[in-house]
Amino acid sequence: MRWSVASPILVCSGLFFQSLIAQPYSIGVKGGVSIPNLRSGGSDPVSSGYQSGLGPNAALFGEYSLSNLFSVEVGLEFSAQGGKKHGKQALTVTPDIAALFYPYPAPKYLWTNFNVDANLNYLMVPVLAKFGFNIGDRGAFHAYVSAGPFASFLLSAKTITKGTSNVWADEEETMPLLTAPVSFDTSASIKDELHTFNWGVELNIGIAYHFDQHRIFLEGGGNYGFIPIQKHKEDGQNNAGALTVRIGYAYTFERPGGAAKGVKSPKVYN
Repeated sequence: MRWSVASPILVCSGLFFQSLIAQPYSIGVKGGVSIPNLRSGGSDPVSSGYQSGLGPNAALFGEYSLSNLFSVEVGLEFSAQGGKKHGKQALTVTPDIAALFYPYPAPKYLWTNFNVDANLNYLMVPVLAKFGFNIGDRGAFHAYVSAGPFASFLLSAKTITKGTSNVWADEEETMPLLTAPVSFDTSASIKDELHTFNWGVELNIGIAYHFDQHRIFLEGGGNYGFIPIQKHKEDGQNNAGALTVRIGYAYTFERPGGAAKGVKSPKVYN
């Protein structure tokens, strides 16, 4: 039997892939609340001043364990994002509106008073590296931290405004442009005005409890998108992100040759 140079490489490759296949993997679900905010990249009053709201967050995920300390998690996550701004609002002066001030110079912004809620829904695909360790001698509790990039896709985007107000040419509201206040009650889709793709980073810290091949866990974390959500700078420049608090459940599939059903195997789950 001839022994070629490639033979040791094939043997090592086979052993490597066999060790990968032998590692346990999990599937699970987690859900909770999203505390989103729209962060402004500058001092533009159109995009600054947003406060956090509250929305749902839910995810399906698969996790592949490389050791009892390290695993890789890939998820499909629904994330409610956006923000709210109540009270004084700055409006961009478009060329059409600026023409109404001719022959006098138009102000840079118009000012009003009403409430606006921006509701954005994203589908996120995070790929996270997870590091953890067992707590105590029994190893039933497991603490971990996970971090990595995500890609996100805008599902829907809507603004809801409420209130009545005049429109002023100055921030001090001394130069009204209307003879009487008007209603700003409206609901409109703004998806066409926003980028439908984004990417960023996600970070989570959690603690899990293992029993047999089951796992329940509580984790808190956050995500942040690197691309400003608006297509046009005159509409503002905001980055979407959210804090999250979630509970979850996962089931771990035993590796081939693992313990029989009902018999505990060594703790190797993440």
